[in-house]
Formats: sequence, C-alpha cells, structure tokens
Amino acid sequence: MLIFGLSVVFRTVGEGVFHCPSCGGDRRFRRRLGRRFLSFFFVPVVPLGKLGEVVECRSCRKRFATSVLRQPTAAEMEARLPAAMRAAVSLVLRAGDPADTSARVRAVDAVRRQGEEAYGPDELAGDLDMRPSYLLEEIAKAGSQLAVEAKEWFLSEVVLLALADGRLSDPERGEIQRVARALGMTYAHGIGVIAMHEGANR
Repeated sequence: MLIFGLSVVFRTVGEGVFHCPSCGGDRRFRRRLGRRFLSFFFVPVVPLGKLGEVVECRSCRKRFATSVLRQPTAAEMEARLPAAMRAAVSLVLRAGDPADTSARVRAVDAVRRQGEEAYGPDELAGDLDMRPSYLLEEIAKAGSQLAVEAKEWFLSEVVLLALADGRLSDPERGEIQRVARALGMTYAHGIGVIAMHEGANR
C-alpha cells in the first residue's frame, strides 16, 4: 500500500484577460504557481521545491508559459491601431506645416477612420507636443502585430495625408521613412510605397 508520494499543488497568484492560443480569442486567465509536495495518503503535507508559474485559461483549462501574456488581447490591438495612426499623422504633420488648418482636418479624419470617433483638434494639438520617441513607440507597438499588407496599407494612409497638399517635402519624406521603420518595414519597402503613391498623384 502506497503511503508516501509526490504531488503538485497550484495556487492562484493573479488573474486577468489574455489572448488564449487554444481558444483563439480573449479569455479570462489565472496565473498559477506550482509547488511540489511530499504527500501522505495523497494529502500534501511537506512543501518541496517550486515549479514556477503557468497561465491557465479559465475557459479551456489549458496551461501555458507566462510568455503568452506578452501577446496583446484583441481589445488591446484594437486600441493600438488608432494610437499608431495618431502618432504617425502627428509626425508627418510636424514635418510639413503644423499650422495648416486643412492639413489638421485631414489628420483628424485619418485618425477617426481608424475608429477613434471622439478624436478632434484638441487631441491633435496634444499629440503634436509629444516626444517623437514616444510617438514612434506607439507605431512600433502596432507594427509588431501587423501583417505585411497591413503595414503597407497603414503607410499608404500616411503618404496620402502628406501628399494632399502637393509634392512631398524632404522633411515629410524623412518622417514617412521613420514611420516605415517603426512599423518594421525596410528602407526599400518604404520607398516603394512612397513611389507608388507619388506616381499616382502626378
């Protein structure tokens, strides 16, 4: 008859929402810490070594490494795209004429088309005062989750905004390339998107 043995006991150390790789959507999770115990008649009595943390989906009950929490949820990703567009139009607008009223209207419209309907001139004015490094970080967050075609579409929106008042200036061209790099695009890729729209605009 087995009297002593080893068992693993998990306790919850945190909760939240994550993107479950198994369910394929946003789900509630428990962050659980595992510990090995010496058991007596199947009852854990003597704690031994810790086994580390896992993330357990409350829906499918599957467990994953804590690195799964680095994947943004659908809600986070939905918020990243408008934030990235806000950052991109601010960078390009500053490279052109930030006081141009028509350019500001186009910039606001570009952000609203991404779903941020409450965005307006006051929010744009605040974005124009942001540090470029912060704005580029916002673009990079979205770029890390976008497919190649989506990156091209995003950059196209920025190029069309800059072209609305005529030919691209060198500062505008430079900022568009910075946006492309933040998205994770190569220099040649960015040049290609710019050239495509410049050719269509002539």
